[in-house]
Amino acid sequence: MYITWLGQSCFKLQDKIGSDGVLLVTDPYGDEIGLKMPHFEADIITVSHGHFDHNNTGAIRGNPFIINTAGEYEIKAVFIEGVEAWHDEKSGGERGQDIIYRIEMEDISITHLGDLGHILDTKQLEKLEGTDILLIPVGGKYTINAAKAVEVISQIEPRIVIPMHYKVPGLKAEIDGVEKFIKELGLKPRNEEKLRISKKDLPQEDMELVVLGQYS
Repeated sequence: MYITWLGQSCFKLQDKIGSDGVLLVTDPYGDEIGLKMPHFEADIITVSHGHFDHNNTGAIRGNPFIINTAGEYEIKAVFIEGVEAWHDEKSGGERGQDIIYRIEMEDISITHLGDLGHILDTKQLEKLEGTDILLIPVGGKYTINAAKAVEVISQIEPRIVIPMHYKVPGLKAEIDGVEKFIKELGLKPRNEEKLRISKKDLPQEDMELVVLGQYS
């Protein structure tokens, strides 16, 4: 499968390249954030919460199935479970709800944390057990910061970590860049324009940090 980062919390997940493949997009954003959201067709959209930098579903062409609530879904052989969480440390009192998505595609389990604002509880962790690839916000201010992201990673214990929701050129939000997180985690990153991965390619022992190029 292929994982492409489009900035903020937006990724393209594809089981294969071509018209016969399934394409899932997470958290498409509005151009108001200072980045230009690419337009393309997709089969599935997941939306972690209703803020404009995560719910621009109108940017996606075709007739995608839109998921914006917790629960279990199966679309085109992709299994998705939405898990309730919060955008802050006050049970949503400051920024509302966040939906974590556990996505099973090509026998790989991917967890997208959305704009997570807190350390996970036991019930949430049970739902995320066995995560292979973790897509985690690291920029702080509106989400968990670098230090808390490292805590969450230690809770989930994925095989591959891919950071998201951090400062890049053009982004108007004043959040931390990825460098702070890399230093906090203490792993040398593998830089990729687009991650091509299969079940057999997943690391079996040491966790890997992969930093994806924006707009790949």
